[in-house]
Amino acid sequence: MSSTAALRPGIALGPYPQREDLRDGWLDRAAASLGGFIRQRAYGRNPGREEFLSLANAEGQRLAALTDKEIKECIPDLRRRLYSEGLEESLVARSFAIIREISGRRLGMRPFDVQLLGGRVMLDGKIAEMETGEGKTLTATLPACTAALAGIPVHIVTVNDFLVMRDAAWMTPIYKFLSLSVGTITEGMAPEARRAAYACDITYGTNKQMVFDYLKARLMLGRDARPMQLQLEDLHAEHAHASRLLLRGLCFVIVDEADSVLVDEARTPLIISNIGDSSQEEQVYAEAVAIARQMDTASDFSIRPREHDVELTASGRRRATELAEPYGGVWMGPRRREELIRRALAALYLYQRDKQYLVRGGKVQIVDEYTGRVMADRSWERGLHQMIEAKEGCAITGQQETLARISYQRFFRRYLRVAGMTGTVREVAGELWAVYRLPVVTIPTNRPVQRRHLPDQVYVTADEKWAAIVDTLRHLQNEGRAVLVGTRSVSASEHLSELLSAGGLAHQVLNARQDQEEAEVIARAGERGRITVATNMAGRGTDIRLAPGVAELGGLHVLATERHDARRIDRQLFGRCGRQGDPGSFQVIMSLEDEIFHDFFKGRAELLRRLFPRIGSPLPNWLGERLVKVAQRVAERHHGRVRRELLRVDDQLSDLLAFTGRSE
Repeated sequence: MSSTAALRPGIALGPYPQREDLRDGWLDRAAASLGGFIRQRAYGRNPGREEFLSLANAEGQRLAALTDKEIKECIPDLRRRLYSEGLEESLVARSFAIIREISGRRLGMRPFDVQLLGGRVMLDGKIAEMETGEGKTLTATLPACTAALAGIPVHIVTVNDFLVMRDAAWMTPIYKFLSLSVGTITEGMAPEARRAAYACDITYGTNKQMVFDYLKARLMLGRDARPMQLQLEDLHAEHAHASRLLLRGLCFVIVDEADSVLVDEARTPLIISNIGDSSQEEQVYAEAVAIARQMDTASDFSIRPREHDVELTASGRRRATELAEPYGGVWMGPRRREELIRRALAALYLYQRDKQYLVRGGKVQIVDEYTGRVMADRSWERGLHQMIEAKEGCAITGQQETLARISYQRFFRRYLRVAGMTGTVREVAGELWAVYRLPVVTIPTNRPVQRRHLPDQVYVTADEKWAAIVDTLRHLQNEGRAVLVGTRSVSASEHLSELLSAGGLAHQVLNARQDQEEAEVIARAGERGRITVATNMAGRGTDIRLAPGVAELGGLHVLATERHDARRIDRQLFGRCGRQGDPGSFQVIMSLEDEIFHDFFKGRAELLRRLFPRIGSPLPNWLGERLVKVAQRVAERHHGRVRRELLRVDDQLSDLLAFTGRSE
């Protein structure tokens, strides 16, 4: 069944509607990637829909003369017709016009024509690429309300609980006027509250929460997840499975920050697990870390940062055998011994405190590298988390026993229709089509963009970079500019904070340690002379409003202290300035000791650092830009391969579990 037919209101899809798995061979994926590239080149920058805008604007002129009571009286008829006739163009135009009018009256924000175009693109099941600051939160209400009026359950997915609560509360006046119920799914909610939220017409939640709720449903259903089985139970069973599920199915999802959710986060599978008894393993983990600390970096193992892996040399394997001999037991098996030591070496050398994780309350908590937020309930697989706990001297938790597992790719492909919005997606348009069959359409901006890109500065050493950053910030603060400084890790943000304090520069820090203060810090970041040092927490979903007089000084200036592996993440940070026609500027000040160069050049990094001082520091603009471009493209290709491999492995595991009778 096509997505259009499946979403036609009034068609019975059973008690738990979802799409069957899309299974592609390598030839299908290659053809889809090529097709996605061609499609994007041909159609990606032409949203069209002039006829639709004419219909919506004509409806809007008629509605402007009506009172609230008169508009409200039009809604039952629109709802009936959408349910019976489907998402027909004139009905959608009428729905959009009503939502636009009510938004203007209730929120003081009247969607622009470009936002109507973005909403129509999403209702068609596409990704709308809208420049940062163009009002994507409001735009999402257009397709969400229209689909909900047609009787289609709608999920709106965003990247964190803060945005879930903010967006739902912000848009509630529109939903209330249309008599649509809205629910929110956040961390720590009881099952009854979750079930009530999913029963609403529109449900806001994070991707992680919704996937875990789906996996719980799959665990409960087990082998009884077949549509016919559920329908029969629904008719005859007193306590049917379907009545106890949290979600009502996977019908229509609108994914905010679609590139983050569908691409960046797709590198990590979602797993529900039991914590096992660790009493027999605590000693083994401690011994593994003790042995790893005695291994010689130069001769016993090599670190592969791009692959995030450690490889033992022949000398290292002999050394491991000698060091493990006194322990006996599990250390006698060569494969088990080498795997334990490799994992312990990774814990010591690839996972750094205040970068990949924090230690709070005696517990190791993972920090999401793309959002800068703590993921308190997540842990690394296959004993790695326990190795890091041993390294940090924390209490060792039990190793996880996997009960259910799914990747984001497989989860979102099960929705009958997927749509999304983001400001930064064109670089991965081919992948979105190959994996999800999602076209990307670029929506024009409402006002011309006034964001200025100042030349990147690439220094040879990190010390030179930080000194240049402090000097630049002192100059900008003296000018009265509001500045947002982007860092890639908690440790980098705190290091810069120490330097600024030593230099007498007032500033505010926003990272995973201050996540409860996020709204307050962001609210003040646009003030005159304000310096805000932040991790990627300030890169998505935040709107920094300029205080009076700041625009006249040049607006917000964004200063990045490193380049990210993906150009899209950089563009998200730069997009905090120059929004909705405001002036703004951005610049990158970095060094050859930064992570992206270290990972790309590997053993040649030291050679380059010896070579470039002869050229000068900072490097010439053309050379620095070329090095950054090459390193980022290599990193992006590598991450793309990792995501494809995860999807392939996920499909294989699904086949294996299906053969054994398990659901996922």
